[in-house]
Amino acid sequence: MMEKIGKYRIIRPLGKGATAVVYLGHDPDRDRQVAIKLIRFGEDNAAMSRRLRKIFQTEDAIGRRLEHPNIVKVYDAVVEKDQAYLVMEFVDGGALDRFCSIDRLLPMHRVIGIIFKCCLALDHAFRQGVVHRDIKPANILLDADDNPRITDFGLGLNLHKDMGKDSTFVMGVGSPAYMSPEQVKGYPLNHKTDLYSLGVLLFQLLTGRLPFRANNPATLVYKIVNTDSPSVCGLNPNLPTGLDPIIKKALEKDLYSRYRNGAAFAKDLTAVRYQMVDEDQTQQDLTHFATLRKMEFFVEFEDIELWEVLRVSSWRELSEKVTLIREGEKHRKFGVIIAGFVEVSSKGRAICRLGASEVVGEMGFLHPTDSLRHATVVTLEPTSFLEINSASLALSSAEVQERFNKVLLTKVLGRLREANKVLAKLGQPAVQGSLSTSGIGLSPPLELL
Repeated sequence: MMEKIGKYRIIRPLGKGATAVVYLGHDPDRDRQVAIKLIRFGEDNAAMSRRLRKIFQTEDAIGRRLEHPNIVKVYDAVVEKDQAYLVMEFVDGGALDRFCSIDRLLPMHRVIGIIFKCCLALDHAFRQGVVHRDIKPANILLDADDNPRITDFGLGLNLHKDMGKDSTFVMGVGSPAYMSPEQVKGYPLNHKTDLYSLGVLLFQLLTGRLPFRANNPATLVYKIVNTDSPSVCGLNPNLPTGLDPIIKKALEKDLYSRYRNGAAFAKDLTAVRYQMVDEDQTQQDLTHFATLRKMEFFVEFEDIELWEVLRVSSWRELSEKVTLIREGEKHRKFGVIIAGFVEVSSKGRAICRLGASEVVGEMGFLHPTDSLRHATVVTLEPTSFLEINSASLALSSAEVQERFNKVLLTKVLGRLREANKVLAKLGQPAVQGSLSTSGIGLSPPLELL
């Protein structure tokens, strides 16, 4: 085994595909483990070498543009005469293909959570103009915290470029069992082909089999194009009945009837969470969701957005006299009080006390350049606190970010008005002006003075 690829020390092989070998490596500059995909260009097949270069360059260009918690990050890319390698984030976990057989299926609530996050990741990719075109179990890694990480955008389609008249991408790429009807027919593709493939994956993770099976490619293509998928609830009666219409919509052959985007797919998946109360973690998620749903702070958030909030935050149970934020620190941490009370102070003097549905730390989060904390926040009694991870929030959906910005701005303006009332009580008597005959608050024209 080789010892180095470029500056990266090789630790061990991770896997081998049709066109590349993936190694676990060490980045000496950042002192971190990385995954390195190595592609060698064969001299005896110039056409294949050109195609491999195309795939490699596509994955590099797309991977650097996508920034999402559920998409593997691309750090570096090097093209040499005989080979090329891509340096990516190392995800310490296997691919989803481990859990596709009937005897190794994941619990239902885990499957729904995984596909939910994949929906939002694909929605992010689409907003960047990217279609993956090869969604399948082997291209979705699962980390220790059950977070899916979509990888291998080598077959990705750049909608802003490839659909133009100078298109050079190849139709029909992908893995046949997961390909959409339009993909197997060689039609132009858009983001809905990925949602179809994700629907196939959801079907497989729930039942241990593919929706369309055949002994040869021609029969498989015929079934994908012409036949309806079986009922997942018919194959597994323990599944919630609400899953059948969701999978049916994801696997629609008519593009206009299929989900319009990943967010819509994810939104429907939230409904079946209410039918999964037998798992401890699921019950906790449902309890937290129900609590947020009743809170004034989150009244404008849609259900799908609340589930996303739970994923980018930490639910903390704190005792009294715990410091949440200390003046003089630099960070963008903020959060919402779920239950209990906190005191906000500055330079040892109390400013106010806040209770349920109030936010703390919003000033440091909202300020575009200054993350210095100018106040201290301490719990006055046992307090439940939803701490928002600002870095994850920055990578979440545009809808969730917009909701937070709107609510936080409203809160800040409300507090500013209250502060003005307090300052007014301490101020000197105000100067009384008179009404202007030329308009309220307006001075006479200069030529009349």
